[in-house]
Amino acid sequence: MRKAEIKMFDTTAGWLTQDEHGYHFLYDNGYLQARNGIAISLIMPLRTEAYHSKVLFPFFDGLIPEGWLLDIAQKNWKLNTRDRMGLLLACCKDCIGAVSVLPLPEDFEIPNSSIV
Repeated sequence: MRKAEIKMFDTTAGWLTQDEHGYHFLYDNGYLQARNGIAISLIMPLRTEAYHSKVLFPFFDGLIPEGWLLDIAQKNWKLNTRDRMGLLLACCKDCIGAVSVLPLPEDFEIPNSSIV
């Protein structure tokens, strides 16, 4: 299982995981309780329940570079274009915009979560 911490303006907004069932995104409880919390995407509004999908959520897929920048990432890190989570984890630590994706170790336990 691969895991990532999703930050919005340097604040932990939630947790993204990939397992044999697909992808799961869960907003962090502290982020949900903050008065200034905003959704990471219009198609993923704030809620306590996890989002689930068989494919990488379009919002996160849109963060992955394209064109010549993707070619450089593939060659330097020997990544497969079809490994969307791998590309996201390798290339999106410091994205343009408010959201960043930080890889987490597999044994990291997501706080207050029903997803592993």
